[in-house]
Amino acid sequence: MAELRLGPLLRYTDGSCATVWVETDRPCTAEVRCADGARGTAHSFRIADHHYALVPVGGLTPGTATEYEVLLDGTGVWPPPDSRFPPSVIATPGDDDGMRVAFGSCRWAAPPSGGKGRVGPDALDTLSARVAADPSGTRPDVLLLLGDQVYADEISDATREWIAGRRDVTAGPGDQVADYEEYTRLYYESWLDPEVRWLLSTVPSCMIFDDHDVIDDWNTSAAWLADMRATDWWQERVLSGLMSYWVYQQLGNLSPDELAADPLYTTVREASDGTDALREFAARADADPASVRWSYRRDFGRTRLLMVDSRAARVLNEDRRTMLDPGEAAWLREQVMEGRGDGDRDGGSDSGSDSGGAYDHLLIGTSLPWLLPHLVHDVEAWNAAMCGGERGARWARAGERIRRGADLEHWSAFPSSFDALGDLIADAGTGPGAPATVNVLSGDVHHAYVAEPSWPGRTPDARVAQLTCSPVHNSVPLSIRLGFRFGWSAPARALGRRIARHGRCAPPSVSWRRTGGPWFGNQIMTLTLRGRSARLRLEQARADRDGTHVLRTVADRELA
Repeated sequence: MAELRLGPLLRYTDGSCATVWVETDRPCTAEVRCADGARGTAHSFRIADHHYALVPVGGLTPGTATEYEVLLDGTGVWPPPDSRFPPSVIATPGDDDGMRVAFGSCRWAAPPSGGKGRVGPDALDTLSARVAADPSGTRPDVLLLLGDQVYADEISDATREWIAGRRDVTAGPGDQVADYEEYTRLYYESWLDPEVRWLLSTVPSCMIFDDHDVIDDWNTSAAWLADMRATDWWQERVLSGLMSYWVYQQLGNLSPDELAADPLYTTVREASDGTDALREFAARADADPASVRWSYRRDFGRTRLLMVDSRAARVLNEDRRTMLDPGEAAWLREQVMEGRGDGDRDGGSDSGSDSGGAYDHLLIGTSLPWLLPHLVHDVEAWNAAMCGGERGARWARAGERIRRGADLEHWSAFPSSFDALGDLIADAGTGPGAPATVNVLSGDVHHAYVAEPSWPGRTPDARVAQLTCSPVHNSVPLSIRLGFRFGWSAPARALGRRIARHGRCAPPSVSWRRTGGPWFGNQIMTLTLRGRSARLRLEQARADRDGTHVLRTVADRELA
């Protein structure tokens, strides 16, 4: 009898269909049956001796919520008979429904070996407990996980012990993840958490990777990549990271129509073992990042989400360094402008969306913030100039050491890309057909804040904001708290300008100011979008005196 090893995860949903992802312990036919009669089946596929199915569920009714169960070869496996949680549901948006988008990043399932300070309550666990306590109450319509869903380089004591039992940890990457099998252990540790498992079974999710999904500082620079490729373990690590990301995260980001048109997905499903095909794909993606697009688009009624790959799509050559390769940048502009009143109506989209027309809200999901504290921005721009040879070879060598040591690799470390994204946002938010809001959603930096840009001689019609929220569950050392608080200050801004002058850096094409935060803690941010209005709420996971974990609102404001 087949058993459920991981999942179910409710991934894609629209008004009439959904996808549900599962991992099983052997080949089988997975089935999802809904209480309203909607259903779907899929036969499992095999990757590296693991078995998976992504079940498309059709015939759903817009604007409804229906309970569902999962069966493997006709036997019910979800919900478990002893479950303490309410039934999982598939909720579909209606034409006039508002949209609640919750997001965050950086979640340790458990503190890593050695510990890194106090971690505190898990914001996802706490959100799950609140939704479970009131199943008919307000809940997110979609959960955006903006990177570092797993930590391949900062593993828990339990995982370290498990790895040490299967190989020599004195060789290769040591007590970090080395191969596909070890990646699966990370996902089990993270997604078998009972609260998180239930939450992901009943709230649709969209995901994108960041560096720790592969390794800290992934694709920081061409020199960094050359050093990694010179090791005897990196190739297996990066291929396993991309393969596991495709299986556990990327497949569920796509619509049924996109999946049907995906030649790799077809090949993997039709093969008796899809490992070799997926490995070849991952090798191609690593060797030629421009050959693969991890970014994707989702339309939720009149809200457009563009999830942008700001890790694997980079061009790392110092003389033409960009966050996005030319094809990726063109794709992003096409998706932003498609359907705009003044945009390219024939630009097309590979989203499979049928919403049509303009959108009221544009969400750009990028794991790395576009707008940072001014001192951090100026230091990253200065560092990019140093590494590019602005002050000679000696400064370039020092700049590379500083870049790696201080993690200087956000949008501001790619000045031309920083400016290009600002220009695109201004174009999107200006003129006939402009949305009410353009929000850049990010994580990574282990605190939350709101920053609002302005452009010299230009005022977009849309309200534009950088909304940053992290971590979901991670440590926030005192050095980070003090450093980012200072980074937003007036003295830090003056210091940053002096540093930028040393680098002969051109001023950025956009200015910005912090209008909320910084907030520190394990936290979740939620955007409530209704018509052309938008409201932001930030909640932090805290422990009451009796030990109960609750979400406390620390910010609640109108954006539009």
